[in-house]
Amino acid sequence: MKACRIGDEVCIPDSQLPRVVIIGGGFAGISLAKKLRNKPVQVVMLDKNNFHQFQPLLYQVATSGLEPDNIVFPLRKQFIGYDNLCYRMTEVETVVSDKNILLTSIGSIEYDYLVIATGSSTNFFGLQDIQHNSLGMKTIQEALNIRSLILQNLEKAVVSCDEKEREALTNFAIVGGGPAGVEAAGAIAEFKKYILPKDYRELDNSIVSIYLLEAGSELLNTMSDKASARALAYLTEMGVEVILNTAVESYDGQFIETNSKTILQANTVIWTAGVSGNVPNGIKKEAIIKGQRILVNDYSRVEGTDNIYAIGDIAAMISGAYPKGHPMVAQVAIQQGKQLANNLLLRLQQDKEVKFTYRDKGALATVGKRKAVADLGRFSFGGRLAWLLWSVVHLFSISGFRNRLIIALNWAWSYFTYDKGNRLIIRKYIKQKDQEYEQN
Repeated sequence: MKACRIGDEVCIPDSQLPRVVIIGGGFAGISLAKKLRNKPVQVVMLDKNNFHQFQPLLYQVATSGLEPDNIVFPLRKQFIGYDNLCYRMTEVETVVSDKNILLTSIGSIEYDYLVIATGSSTNFFGLQDIQHNSLGMKTIQEALNIRSLILQNLEKAVVSCDEKEREALTNFAIVGGGPAGVEAAGAIAEFKKYILPKDYRELDNSIVSIYLLEAGSELLNTMSDKASARALAYLTEMGVEVILNTAVESYDGQFIETNSKTILQANTVIWTAGVSGNVPNGIKKEAIIKGQRILVNDYSRVEGTDNIYAIGDIAAMISGAYPKGHPMVAQVAIQQGKQLANNLLLRLQQDKEVKFTYRDKGALATVGKRKAVADLGRFSFGGRLAWLLWSVVHLFSISGFRNRLIIALNWAWSYFTYDKGNRLIIRKYIKQKDQEYEQN
């Protein structure tokens, strides 16, 4: 029987192998762990959740297209058959780099190599009223909050006799014209077209307004101009009012004020306008750059350290091709995880490590049923073919055969019946009072 360390240390099986501690069970962390499966290292994965969430489909949970357990997968189940890996559910509090120790909510953990794969969270850019009154869409919990809020507001609108109140309750605003914002806007537009007339017959469709606000001059600014123009055309055709070159400056829970002094009324605001890295305490300030990302070299090693690495959204690998770091997308995280695993094994063998090179496989974004845009190398196209490609790529990226099967059946049902999943308010969303905010 393997012994466990005692005292204030986390109970982890003893091993003579070098210990690689991974903080984060997202795309980057899982990719790294898979490549280290049963290799001559002990892998310890830490995450505050006991599941991996497939973030690209959070908007479908938020709009009742999928159930939450369709896009989450238990980490322990993910690593069945990994004899050299153990998982602990905890929150990391501080990195003590000079002692090679992590302080966590369940105790301390020693490491030989530390990999920070903590991802990113919603960035409200210091706008406290917006943070207090709107909802981000970076976690499964936030997606469920959005779903509850949408359905609760529609239920309130049905029983309200106040025309202005009904208008506010049935207006939806999405801030941020990236893939998450575009996909959320398209999904809500389809909800309005196909679900509202069946579930909420008391409400006239014309009362529902959907706004998509983008501070820049185009949607999907990381994709081609053709993809951006197609996305704009699709959304406009679906009845979404796209407002470009407009930054949101304040939101009090009912009224949105922009830099152009435009005032919009909406009780539901979804904020997808930016993200920032989740940097653990203990990382030196000089290694943290704009956007709360950790500066790393070509081998994913954190600047100024010898055995601490960062991969995925949290990592900023600056180069001529990527002066602001690589895009914060799943493909970068997956590729960095695989490359780092190879480099760690090479380092243990005292062989020369290999620099990371990102292989851009293209970009996809869906706008609605049979509507998507795709950039694949020199080719840019849209419509049904792009939508089919998007569906296949996302379906095979989901963890677990059961999840893939259920999602495929859900999508097929929705495709032929124009219906979504069950519109259930399992857990009511109630905005908690923020005493500090109110005092300010």
